[in-house]
This record gives sequence, structure tokens and C-alpha cells, in this order.
Amino acid sequence: MLSQKQQLRLTQKLSPKQIQLMKLLQIPSVSLEQRIKQELEENPALEADDFEDNYTQDEHETTDEYEESTLSDNEDSPNDLIADLDEYFYDENYEDIGGYRGTVRKDNSDDMPREIPYVSHESFQENLLKQLGMFNLTSEDLKIAAYIVGNIDETGYLQSTAKDMVNDLLFNMRIVTTVEKVQRIINEVIHSLDPPGVGAISLQESLQLQLNRMEETQEVITSKKIINNYFNEFIKKHYDKIKQRLHCTQEELDASLAVLLKLDPKPGMISNDIQRGAAYATPDFVVYLNEKDGSLTLTLPNYNIPELRVRRTYANLYNEIKDKKNITQEDRKNALEFVKQKVLAAEWFIDSINQRENTLYRTMSTIMSYQKKFFQTGDETYIKPMILKDIADKIDMDISTVSRVVSSKYVLTPYGLYALKFFFSESMQTKDGNEVSSRKIKKILSDAVKNEDKTKPLTDEALCKVLNKKGYAIARRTVAKYREQLGIPVARMRK
Repeated sequence: MLSQKQQLRLTQKLSPKQIQLMKLLQIPSVSLEQRIKQELEENPALEADDFEDNYTQDEHETTDEYEESTLSDNEDSPNDLIADLDEYFYDENYEDIGGYRGTVRKDNSDDMPREIPYVSHESFQENLLKQLGMFNLTSEDLKIAAYIVGNIDETGYLQSTAKDMVNDLLFNMRIVTTVEKVQRIINEVIHSLDPPGVGAISLQESLQLQLNRMEETQEVITSKKIINNYFNEFIKKHYDKIKQRLHCTQEELDASLAVLLKLDPKPGMISNDIQRGAAYATPDFVVYLNEKDGSLTLTLPNYNIPELRVRRTYANLYNEIKDKKNITQEDRKNALEFVKQKVLAAEWFIDSINQRENTLYRTMSTIMSYQKKFFQTGDETYIKPMILKDIADKIDMDISTVSRVVSSKYVLTPYGLYALKFFFSESMQTKDGNEVSSRKIKKILSDAVKNEDKTKPLTDEALCKVLNKKGYAIARRTVAKYREQLGIPVARMRK
């Protein structure tokens, strides 16, 4: 049954200007130039310092366009809109509209445009697709093979079964096929691609594929038996059980294990590491240390970012449109509204760029202040526990704003390049009640494993005792969690 009722509701909505600022905050500094170029192309009321040559030409072109528009002799004007625009364009603040020149510390030591180095490299997926050309495949089989390659992740493993891909091929590519055909292409084509082991559905299958590519020596034959029949014992390092069941000597077992240890458990990672190495992480902030007094200086690199300002010819264009005698009231109103919208959008964009720069500078300055000892020494154990709220409270901004600043940003320090997320960590209490960063705990844990006796690696219980002796009241399960986060295997796997 339909009914009418009154309801009071309080909602919060972001203005277009606020949304624009939020989006700009997320952009890394090296990508900001492209975003500014896009805005310059879309908004004729915005200009950069290298656009001066076009002032006169733009002005004449705009004037000619309106001189040719003889639509009506109606001289009536939209008084309300003109009064509004008069106040807007000739307000005392309009003449003082500031452009974007970089209002905080910028690294402008080199005024010449600087190119950001980038090495082009063929991706892992592209390499696999290129290899498909070596096989004599029909048009349909080639499409199926390419689709299978698209389901291989960066580690080299296939993420979908043949059955799942049959359904996906039908719905996404309108290809009707069978599970048997897809599996045949996986076995005969995908498993023949380089690197060996790619396209497997599991670690066991990947190792089997790699062994199948090797020469049939006695060590390889024994290695195949281990992977095919005693895989669980192998991954758990129960080598005595394997030796008993294979009825082989220790030397024979060692020779086979040497073969297995050369296999790649993630065959796609090397190719992807090369590709990732091709793109250089570019710093959004640079921190300098004065070694004499320990003072720190923060700058924001200037990556070919031009100076921005509102195009003054648009104010002249407003006057021309307002004084025209040969256009209708409606056309005049639409033209004036267009001019105002473009100028307002240009002002918003310039203001957002300035706010972005100030917000980035304030946020990074506060992080530097919070983690001052690290920036002075480079010692990770000096990193204090810090969360987004700590910084947000200091600069009196929302946590979401700080999160956007931290996302995908890097700082170059005297000790290397760090992601801003590196400086944020949870806190833990020592036995005397002091708070320390979990990163410091992980550093001690990592050092303890690095310096352990490899013949008798430290168990989680032993690592827990090491930390307890240093004054960190930490449970064994927490040690296990940190060990896993650091990518350190359990003790029996570290022998």
C-alpha cells in the first residue's frame, strides 16, 4: 500500500571541488603532469606558462566566431545573469586570482624539463602469447590458447580449471568447445611454453613439468619418483622416509635433492621481476639530512609541472559577449554561462592543485617529525608505532585524506627509497610499559633468524624467548604471525 510521509534525514555530500581534490591527492607526483595536460586540453579557460604564444590568436579566433553569429537584432539582455557575472568578473578578488606556482618547497635546482626514465620491457603475458605463434593452431584453437594464457597469474600458475574455462569461453567469447579440447591445448601447447613449469595447476604439477624437460639421468628419474609418489614427504622434508621407501643410498638421495632444489616453484616470477624492475618508482618527496646539526629538509620534486593560471582573455570575451547587439537573449545567456563555468572550473583546478601540494607537504612533514630518528639515522628499530589517525590528528584532517596521500607515494631519503606505508605500523608494549613499533619487533626477529645456527634453527618458541629476554612480552602465536609476514619458513624448513 502506497503512502506519503515526511522524513528528516541528515546526509553529507562532497562538492565537485572536494571530489576533484580527493582524486588529485591519490595521483603520484610523476603522473600529475599528464592530469594537468588533460585539464588544459578540456578547459580553454586554463593556461600554462608555455601557452603564452597562443594568447592573441585565441582572442582573435573567439572574437571572429561571435562576429559571424548574426542571429537577431533583439537587444534584450538577461539582467540577472549579467549582474551576477559582473559581480563575479569585476569583484576585487578576481583581479588577484592566483595561479599555481608551487607554494611550498620545490626542488627547482634544474629548470630544464626532466624526463622520467622508463625502460620498456615485454611482459610475462606478452611473452607467452608471442610463443603461441610457434604452434600450428587453428584460428579457434589460438583464441582458446590465448584465453588460457590470460588465466595464468604472475607466478606462472593456471588459476582456472578446464571446466571453468569452457563456460567462460562460451559466455565471454561465444566459443563453443569441450573440456577435453581445452585440456588438450593446456597439455600440448601451454605446458610446452617457456619457462618450464608454466601453466600448471599446482606446485606438484609444475615440478613434474620441469622434470619432464630435463635429460633422463638417474638423478632425474629418482627425482620424478619423489615428486610423483612422495610429494608430501618431500615438502615436509621427511627425507629419511623417502630414502627408506625408495631403497636408495644417502648419496643417491642427495643427488636427486640437488636436482629438485634447482627447480623453480614459481616459474613466472623471474619474468615478472624483470618487468617490475623496468619501471622505476619515482619519489614524491625528497628528504635531505644536514649531517652537521642533524636537521632535515623536505622538498617536493618538480616533474615538469607547469605554472597554471586563468586565461585573462576569457574576461575580455565576457565583455564582448555582454555588449553584443546582434545575438538573442538566450544565446547571450548560454554563452555567458559557458564562460563563467569554464573560468570557475579553471579556478577550482588551480586551487585543488595548490591544496594537493600543501596537503602532501604537511602530511610528509608530520611523518618526518614523528619518525625523526629514523630519518636521521636510517635505523629501522627507531621507527615508532604510528597509524593514519596519528597523522590525521596532527594536521587536523580526515583519516581518509591522509590515506589518499600515503597511497602509492614514495619518499627518497639518504638511506634509500621508501613507500610512505613503510612508516605506519601497529604498536606493542614492552614489559616496562613502553610502546614500540611492530616493525622493530620484526627487525629483531629477522636478525635472530639471520644469525642462528643453521644446523639447529630457532623454533617459534625459541624466538619467543629471545624477544622476551630483550623485554618484549610477546606470545608464540604472534611470533609465528610476524615470521610468516616476513616470509620466513618454519624451523625445520630452514635447515
